[in-house]
Amino acid sequence: MARIRVFIASSLDGFIAGENDDLSWLTGPSSETAGASPSDYGYDTFIAECGALLMGRNTYRVVEAFSGWPYGELPVLVATSRALTPKVETVRAVSGTIEELVAEAKRVAGDKDVYLDGGVMIRQALDADLVDELIVSILPIAIGKGAPLFAGVGRWQRFELVGSRAYPSGLVQLTLKPRR
Repeated sequence: MARIRVFIASSLDGFIAGENDDLSWLTGPSSETAGASPSDYGYDTFIAECGALLMGRNTYRVVEAFSGWPYGELPVLVATSRALTPKVETVRAVSGTIEELVAEAKRVAGDKDVYLDGGVMIRQALDADLVDELIVSILPIAIGKGAPLFAGVGRWQRFELVGSRAYPSGLVQLTLKPRR
């Protein structure tokens, strides 16, 4: 059965993007000097286990502006109530409650997992007890303000730490399961 999984980077002070969706802190001096790339942190293995990606509209807007499309042929569902003109054929708009969105993503993913991305989507899915696993890569940088990962959840969220790993770049990766 498809699991709902998160793979995301966070600053030490809990932001997944800086002001105006700035992601430049993700490739700052510490990761450059270590020669790090996302695949070094288990992303390639993670994404290979996913059959669909569900993200929010703002996350899609940020990713759409990248110079290349990072998800290949993976079906991408974008939660939005507005018209969407997709950048690639594998992207389509979906709408509904978080439960309906996750159910559709699971249907599309088949026997594979669902990759859940975007702060609002993650918080909504956590509040609805729909997340099975979070892989949070914490970078050793405080950016002060931006888009929070957990700030704004509707209730306390408790997690079980099921794994951790420190990398030479200073990044620490936590694998967490929500306690239900």
